[in-house]
Amino acid sequence: MREANQLGCRILDELEKAVAPGVKTMFFEEIARECCREMKVRPAFLGYMGYPFALCCSVNEEVVHGFPSERILKEGDIVSFDMGVVFEGFYSDSARTVAVGKISPEARRLLDVTRASLEAGIAAVKPGKFLKDVSAAVQQVAESAGFSVVRRFVGHGIGRNMHEKPEIPNFVAPGLPELVLQPGMVLAIEPMVSAGTYEVDILADGWTAVTRDKSLAAHYEHSVAVTHDGHEILSLPPEAAIA
Repeated sequence: MREANQLGCRILDELEKAVAPGVKTMFFEEIARECCREMKVRPAFLGYMGYPFALCCSVNEEVVHGFPSERILKEGDIVSFDMGVVFEGFYSDSARTVAVGKISPEARRLLDVTRASLEAGIAAVKPGKFLKDVSAAVQQVAESAGFSVVRRFVGHGIGRNMHEKPEIPNFVAPGLPELVLQPGMVLAIEPMVSAGTYEVDILADGWTAVTRDKSLAAHYEHSVAVTHDGHEILSLPPEAAIA
């Protein structure tokens, strides 16, 4: 799983390098597929439950599951990439949101807060802690900054399948089980944060989720292993992964 996630991280790096005003979002799909061919891995999302692309590429008010298309990025946009691969039977999953040229101060703050909420959630990952501690940490950072945590979509366990138990809400949900984190678990933690409402609509393509009030949304994700004395972020370079 570490190797799978390292490969996924490298693909996101290549996608981020290519972000610029004037680029069609379908270009990022081409990069993702070419990277998978070169790495000899399978795109995890392609064909999953009928999803037609290797990459989820979501722009501005699109929260998640956006389709790469002929849409052209403009100065001031933000674009979220969500990418996974399958390496020797194991899945990776990670996401990041990237600024297109110079963005507004509010958009920059949204990106910074969403990334900080993910970091707070990861910091709560320790053996003996509860899953709800992760959810609470994410929610506290995002909402204390005046933003909203999207509730329609949650994080998840990951391993030999893309989505495994447990579900990992980015908020403290009623009835959330008192699940104790144990070494060996791997959690895909992925806050999706909106500058406005947490309510979303699904577009006619059946996949793309957008904020109901068309406010900006950001998405960051890492796959994180619970270790005996803390955690390891599998989707980061090794020198930055262990805490």
